[in-house]
Amino acid sequence: MKHFLKHDIRFMSYGKVTTLISLLTFLAAVFFLYAKGLNYSVEFTGGTVMEVQYQQAAQPEKIRTQIDGLHIGDPVVQMLGTSRDVLIRLPNIKDRTSAQVSNEVLTALKSGGDQVEMRKVEFVGPQVGEELVTHGLTALTIVCLGIIAYLAVRFEWRFAVAAVIANMHDVVIILGCFALFQWEFSLTVLAAVLAVLGYSVNESVVVFDRIRENFRKPGMRGKSTAAIIDNAITATMSRTIITHGSTEMMVLSMLFFGGPALHGFAMALTIGIVFGIYSSVLVASPIALALGVSREHMIKPVKPKEEAVV
Repeated sequence: MKHFLKHDIRFMSYGKVTTLISLLTFLAAVFFLYAKGLNYSVEFTGGTVMEVQYQQAAQPEKIRTQIDGLHIGDPVVQMLGTSRDVLIRLPNIKDRTSAQVSNEVLTALKSGGDQVEMRKVEFVGPQVGEELVTHGLTALTIVCLGIIAYLAVRFEWRFAVAAVIANMHDVVIILGCFALFQWEFSLTVLAAVLAVLGYSVNESVVVFDRIRENFRKPGMRGKSTAAIIDNAITATMSRTIITHGSTEMMVLSMLFFGGPALHGFAMALTIGIVFGIYSSVLVASPIALALGVSREHMIKPVKPKEEAVV
């Protein structure tokens, strides 16, 4: 299938520039992670977890406003299956016990004239948070190892290394943005980061597939590796624009209209999709080229048949 551009864009001629931009962005993200650190949510740091039940349908936005008036940190408000049951997570407060915090919150919720009943209060210790951090890092490591194994088997180790470097670049930049702006890092954000890894790998696989096809096409013989990669990226541009454009529109709708509950998840996906496209096209391919990928790595030489001895 012919692509919508008449001429190939010379992406690889700008490979050093795009890789340098990525390197600087990566180093900036690492700096912010080191200097500011992540603003972990209650799931990671520990805190007070409350379950309350309303006599009528609860209003999450109203509940957040009432709790914000107490100035005890950013609350997490979630519905528990019905419109009347609500789960509230609150951060640790110095010099206050969970009982004191929960009583203050319950009083604030009743101040608006609503009939609210406390169903359960429990304290989540920081030990649980440490376990979540460990499990999250373990999940991230397993995903990366799976990506390396898959790409190494399907393509070639140079493509595997290039894809993993590009994908980890996306993850670190997402984390760096959350550290810079001190957005809350929750379990939903961690889920979004893992989703971005898979999303970026998918884009890399599409580009690498086209590169491999180009190496095998008779019409591409005699062309340089850079020209073959440029043709592959240009040929997949229409697919990239349509697929990722529609996905980004959906994610942006969650970001602007999903409310606080989806803000972190949608923000991580928004950043990840943008940098995922950039890294898959303008980082992974130049790295593969720099590692010396060539036609010989994609096409196995045909061994001549031995003639039968008479």
